[in-house]
Amino acid sequence: MGLFGSLFTGVSALSAQSQNTAIISNNIANVNTTGFKRSSASFQSLVTTESRLSRYSPGTVSVNRIQDVDQQGAIQQTSSATDAAISGNGFFPVKRATTTGQEFLYTRAGQFSEDASGLLRNASGFVLYAWPLDRNGDLPANQGDLSSLVPANVAFLGGLTRPTTSAEVAINLDADQAENNTAVLQGGAQIGTSGFAALPMPNTTGANFSRGLTVYDSLGSAQTITMEFRKVEGPMAHFRSESTLTMERDLALTDLSGVNAGDTFDFAVTGTAAQQYIIGAAPGAGQVRVDTVGELLDQLNDVYGGGNEVDAKIVNGEIIVQSRNLTDSVTVTDVVGTPMFSATGLGLPGASGTPYDPYTLDGTVAQSTTNPYGFIPSGATNQQDFPTLSNTANPNTQGWWEMKLVHPDGSYISEGLLNYNSDGTLNASTDAAGNIDIELSNIEWGNGSDLQDIAVDIQRFSQFAGNYDVIFSDQNGAELGLRTGVELTRDGTVVARFSNGASANLYQVPLLTFANANGLTEVSGTAYSESEESGEENLREAGSGGAGFVEASTLEASNVDLADEFARLIISQRAYGAGTRVITTVDQMTEDLLRLR
Repeated sequence: MGLFGSLFTGVSALSAQSQNTAIISNNIANVNTTGFKRSSASFQSLVTTESRLSRYSPGTVSVNRIQDVDQQGAIQQTSSATDAAISGNGFFPVKRATTTGQEFLYTRAGQFSEDASGLLRNASGFVLYAWPLDRNGDLPANQGDLSSLVPANVAFLGGLTRPTTSAEVAINLDADQAENNTAVLQGGAQIGTSGFAALPMPNTTGANFSRGLTVYDSLGSAQTITMEFRKVEGPMAHFRSESTLTMERDLALTDLSGVNAGDTFDFAVTGTAAQQYIIGAAPGAGQVRVDTVGELLDQLNDVYGGGNEVDAKIVNGEIIVQSRNLTDSVTVTDVVGTPMFSATGLGLPGASGTPYDPYTLDGTVAQSTTNPYGFIPSGATNQQDFPTLSNTANPNTQGWWEMKLVHPDGSYISEGLLNYNSDGTLNASTDAAGNIDIELSNIEWGNGSDLQDIAVDIQRFSQFAGNYDVIFSDQNGAELGLRTGVELTRDGTVVARFSNGASANLYQVPLLTFANANGLTEVSGTAYSESEESGEENLREAGSGGAGFVEASTLEASNVDLADEFARLIISQRAYGAGTRVITTVDQMTEDLLRLR
């Protein structure tokens, strides 16, 4: 092609370097643009093929733009809680507007702020889209589709109330508290197989200890639940002496009014043969002699049934005998004389009239399919709200407390029994979640609020000798609060904060990744659209599936290196000058050619 081919080659060099300079100029112009990704020029030669080696036909040069979209920019701190940078891979999903038909765009420019409608928009006016979170904080079922995303709207015109769903209380109950005599409180009941209907205790009986727990309903109103505690003899079969004498271990049984030497009585516990005891006289076949109160207690505790059947003790001058097993019955029968029953002797309570024996106590235990080891006393069916016992074979007989939860209107929300081990800890099994809770359900406050369920964590209840003490009390509810701010967390959660100290997780911002991020199509506003070269978008939770993290209160700076761009600009300038020299030289040669005559 001769001289004119060389001229065309020089012109293509000027054009290519002009585009290179334009790309460099655009990079330099956006050196302070948040989230901007630099581009660079890639040169390639265009060859004109000649079949003969003796002749050469010059080609030209073309230029392509290469985007460095996947190159991370510097992370810079800001003071706005809604600013966000992405550390790692991914883009924020945005749209120009919320109207129908707008396409999704993708950006790393995270200068988000709330507009007049409550929408989060970045500095280019793009609306942030995110997954809406339900009440449990769960994502939509179709979270892998763009259709699952909604505009991030943080407007709260009426504020936020947070109804209480859980509470945690730590209380110590006094182990030295005298037990309430439930049989006397109820006045006694016969006998036979029904036993004493002694629990629950009458509501008129004063509580040994009570404390209030403030919770919040769905309207934001504070409601006070009163927790009442009464120490009781427990739900197992038991009896208590009602003699007018103060019982002591060395007290002779014959010193009791109406008790004579040679009097006998039978004692039996379910599953164990009855044992006959004779008082103050030589024993006959199958009989055991007892002379003092102490000997009787020792025989019942250490000998009868192998010593594991009952717990016999003196409390406040009275004999108390309790079955160690919740489901066992205790039967006491006078054989000779009336040492156990009558207005004298040990004075065990019985129904009016005579005879008083045989005397069988079943306790107040009733098996339940919802709580096999609990009790459901007559008229109270809420023991299933309470945790089950971990030790059901022989719970501590001196660790029983009746707990009642009282509604603000004075009615009872629930009531049940608690048992403490001999080391002062709560005798209770954890549920499937590892908690020890009282599960209150469908509480009606009577003010138009929603029915409410509250799980009261009592794992840190204890029984130690000393003062009653509330160690701490806490719940997760809150009264009406006005929004005080919005912030983003590292996992992309949009959190609203309120004046009542509550917070609400509103949305979770996904990060979208592409197989070839450098193949995205650039659009105005420091954003990109999907193309064939980029591949399809993949919605990822921050920190998973190859996506990066959302760094709150930061922005990603442009990835332009100014020193590098100036160096490239100098090179481009020199290359452009060289191209002009080629054109000048060819021009001179052409002029010389025209002078030939």
